[in-house]
Amino acid sequence: MEFSSSRTQTGRSCARKLAFLLLIALASGQSAAAQTAATSARPANTSFTAQKRVGLSIGDQWEPAIAADGRGHVYILYPQYGAVPGCRLCSAPTIVLSTSSDNGISFEPSRALLQLPTGQFDPQIVVDPSDRQTLYVSWLQNNKRDIVVARSQDFGRSWSYSVAEHSTDDADKPVLAVRGPDVYVGFNHDENFYIAASHDAGQTFTRVLANPNAEPGSSLGGGATVDAAGNVFFGWTAYARRDIETRPVSVYVGRSVDGGSTWTNTLLDVSGAPPDCEAEGCETGYLGAQIALTSDSAGTVFALWNAGGANGGPERIYFSSSTTAGSSWTARVDVSSAGPAVEHCFPAITAGEAGDVRIAWMDARTTDQSGRRLWNTFYRTSTNGGATWSTENQISGPARGYDYILQNGFRFPFGDYFGVTIDSQGLTHAAWGEGRNFKSPGSIWYVRGR
Repeated sequence: MEFSSSRTQTGRSCARKLAFLLLIALASGQSAAAQTAATSARPANTSFTAQKRVGLSIGDQWEPAIAADGRGHVYILYPQYGAVPGCRLCSAPTIVLSTSSDNGISFEPSRALLQLPTGQFDPQIVVDPSDRQTLYVSWLQNNKRDIVVARSQDFGRSWSYSVAEHSTDDADKPVLAVRGPDVYVGFNHDENFYIAASHDAGQTFTRVLANPNAEPGSSLGGGATVDAAGNVFFGWTAYARRDIETRPVSVYVGRSVDGGSTWTNTLLDVSGAPPDCEAEGCETGYLGAQIALTSDSAGTVFALWNAGGANGGPERIYFSSSTTAGSSWTARVDVSSAGPAVEHCFPAITAGEAGDVRIAWMDARTTDQSGRRLWNTFYRTSTNGGATWSTENQISGPARGYDYILQNGFRFPFGDYFGVTIDSQGLTHAAWGEGRNFKSPGSIWYVRGR
């Protein structure tokens, strides 16, 4: 069983690394594409704006990655399934960037970063916390065999590109972490989870295997961070190769204190086998355990993940932290107020100053008139590192004109991850996908608030 967040597969490509780099060098003609924004009524009792559609208004958009810098810019990077206006070489999906220069009040038209004739998958975007300006992105290219890393020092207007990994094997979701000149990308080839490390701002990379004793299966990256002292952390979940419906899922955090040369791994949790979602057209594991990581300015590391107690049963959202650079972790805490039978998934987390941690997730605690479950996105904050939490806040809401968005929630999560970030004014920004089912149609939505 292949675990993939991609809904379509393009033809196989055997391009060599030098040939691919030449394509990058020759790629040009990036174009802006018109976008529309649909708004909805604001959900009750929330300090967030009403959810607004972002990205192109044609085709499908899902799995948005989001970041904010210290100069008022908010960036949303996403795959566009369908045409990209003005992009002659683009083929579905194409990685597209939408930028705001006023802390999310308005967004410029979306544009393709790199016009290439092979699909682009699994976007990641981060701002360097050391200067709060330099922007890095990553994605899978050439039928998921190449991992591209790009850097911008002018707020996304221009980019330098490199290839962190070139392989004959497929990879999945490259997870990106940055601090200063140190750039790390985590990814898997089946059960092997690798870290490609760069110490020259992403120009060259060296690959290291982080889990040499892994059992056959899939080790899927979920989150990463570099703390204030330069320690590197990656989270991943390990799925079995066979009998996935009955095999447990292990949740790991790996730590490196030597710039990614060696790794120590901690088993943070063990989840039951993932819930079934065949009725929504999903692959096995789509609603299964995932983990997200972040760290605050004081160096505390935070983890948020979903896990279940029984094979195929509903999963909860758990939180833990480490003030010892990952050598020990607090006991997990269930941070959702939903009932025990409610399905939870897709953790997202961000942190700012010491103790400031903000979390979000999706769960299916509501239903439509026929009793079919509906999903919503929820949010909480802590000012003391997770010792106590704010009131739970629903940040998703209704929207007119979309048959998959109802008054009480949306039909299904569109894409198997989403993101939250903190801007230069201390506001939280979130972007996620909503759809009719796993396959189509679907779109991405955005809010900001406190």
